[in-house]
Amino acid sequence: MERAIWLSYDLGTSGDYEGMYAWLESHGAQECGSSVAFLKSYGSEGNFLEALKADVGDAVTLNRRSRIHVLYKDDGRLRGSLLFGKRKAPPWIGFGDRAKQEFDEDR
Repeated sequence: MERAIWLSYDLGTSGDYEGMYAWLESHGAQECGSSVAFLKSYGSEGNFLEALKADVGDAVTLNRRSRIHVLYKDDGRLRGSLLFGKRKAPPWIGFGDRAKQEFDEDR
């Protein structure tokens, strides 16, 4: 099945960007900002996420700090999944008024 996907990648300061860029170019990806790419069509047999993870994992040398996230449509719904890595605390924590709003709502 062919589907459009967006990839967000954070490979760290010493990551294999050459491998990532080679993979993106070979799949006809379009640049969408800093470390974000769009692939108009990505096809795979069987489980889409497992196939994508294997495909990227074979082309890019990853370490424990590497993070790659995919966004795609499935049954008309937008879905996202971390292919590699895990989430970390966002740098914007403490800049907004969310904590104040949550406190005010508890009253």
